[in-house]
Amino acid sequence: MPMDAVCLGAVMNELSPRLVGARIDKIHQPERDEVILSLRGNLRLLLSASPGGSRLQFTSLGRENPASPPMFCMLLRRHLTNGKILALRQPPMERIVEIDISSADEMGEPTLRTLVLEAMGRGANLLLLDENRRILDCLHRISPDEATKRRLLPGLYYHPPAPQEKLSLLNTGGEERGRLLDAAPPELELDRWLIQTFAGFSPLVCRELVFLAVSGADARLCQLDFAQKERFLSVLDSFQTYISEGRTQPYILLRDGAPFDFSFFPITQYGNLAELRRMESFSALLDYFFGERESRESMRRKSAELTKAVSTARDRIARRLAQQGKELEATYDRDLFRRRGDILTANLHRMSRGMSSLTAEDFYDPENREVEIPLDSLLSPQENAARAYKSYTKAKTAAKILAEQITLGEAELSYLDSVQEELHRAEGERDLEEIRRELLDTGYLSRKKSGSRPKKMSLSGPREFSSSSGFLIQVGRNNRQNDELTLRSSEKGDLWLHAKNIPGAHVLIRSHGKVPDEKTVLEAASLAAYYSKGKDGGLVPVDCTLARFVKKPAGAKPGMVIYTGEKTISARPEEALLKSLSKG
Repeated sequence: MPMDAVCLGAVMNELSPRLVGARIDKIHQPERDEVILSLRGNLRLLLSASPGGSRLQFTSLGRENPASPPMFCMLLRRHLTNGKILALRQPPMERIVEIDISSADEMGEPTLRTLVLEAMGRGANLLLLDENRRILDCLHRISPDEATKRRLLPGLYYHPPAPQEKLSLLNTGGEERGRLLDAAPPELELDRWLIQTFAGFSPLVCRELVFLAVSGADARLCQLDFAQKERFLSVLDSFQTYISEGRTQPYILLRDGAPFDFSFFPITQYGNLAELRRMESFSALLDYFFGERESRESMRRKSAELTKAVSTARDRIARRLAQQGKELEATYDRDLFRRRGDILTANLHRMSRGMSSLTAEDFYDPENREVEIPLDSLLSPQENAARAYKSYTKAKTAAKILAEQITLGEAELSYLDSVQEELHRAEGERDLEEIRRELLDTGYLSRKKSGSRPKKMSLSGPREFSSSSGFLIQVGRNNRQNDELTLRSSEKGDLWLHAKNIPGAHVLIRSHGKVPDEKTVLEAASLAAYYSKGKDGGLVPVDCTLARFVKKPAGAKPGMVIYTGEKTISARPEEALLKSLSKG
């Protein structure tokens, strides 16, 4: 979410005691929209003007710097290195922060520089001003030919964005808010009324205030009775006190273990659909939230090449299988050519060169009905009969070859489906690298030409779980690991499980000479269902057999096995069970 003015103010209040008086040691610009000020005392202040994550915070995350610093970074180094931070300011209920820095000019004389962060979503910017508030430079220049009233160019005086034509909740009383509520259009939704009337609050916060008042985030003004209206105004009074007294706290919202939003007070509108977690500081919250988001985005970019390669290969094989299926279907009538050859051979005495067809009795027909057989007028009778037999033989051979090719193609398609499922299950860059190595080894990715040989990489360990009875359950992360788990590291009495007839992970119950109880087997089956293509469905059939009955056919792709002695269990993929059994 874009940081709203109240959250930005809470971050400033947290940073100010440690920032004011600190000296700037180094300056880096790791990304186009991000600047990091390294302060003495082992502090790193991040100022981000990225459209989806404009903010300032202390950060502990490592970032790689470009080989050559950008021009804006060089300018900041010239003006701010060894400078002392004097003060931080935020205009009331605005997403703007000004940082005053005492520095020295080219002659060594003391001077004042001001860093201005405009944390305004798509219009975010970072500017450096001189002592007269002239712009020395900015990350995003706005020239006169762009359709906007503001000009942001070096040498111009800095003018902040025009203030919003909205009220401040902190400067209005309960009676005034009541009058404003009465004057609003009755069909207007309450959260929209808050956004349109008061400055500084995100849509998430406005929905939460409505939810706290009427237990529904989409209520309209016309739906409120007198008691609900009074409750809503009372919630606004309490919220005003909460902000005025500086009781803001960092809270993050998680769904399926991944952060998706954050705020400065508890968000309850999602109920059991989201986890609310309080963080130790706003900087820790922002590091976690944006670090996870950047990690997911990096994963998405890095997996795009693999996904494209697999999808392209899969589509090509699927098209080839469809064509081969049509060709195989065309061979099903091959006996017709043999029958025609037999009829022509039996009627050679009635045929002569130049005939275009022959009408004769079909002795394969129980009723001996006549049949007309087309002939090639340029061929002799014997040659026409031989041509019919040749067509039969050709179709028979084609049917055998096509059946073999279709079997191989279906196995290859199944393998690529399993790789696609691996990509969906990949949890980190190491998982992606292992899948990349697998695709290189199987020829679906081409190796880049280089003078050095690629480094050997050891396989990561399988996912590990502990059943309710204490049995170790291991789940393969990818096809190469599935082979290692099932074919090389399994022991005689271990139980092997896999979702039936769909791509999925190999699951192994380590028995250590004991017989796993029924509950352990059901828990392992649930894990096999969860780590399969059937994860989002209902009940998933899972095959279970002893690991010693699982074999790999000669020449089979990684992860492809055959097995015997199985029994099939219906299991439901349950994330809650997965979390309770996980070993970390």
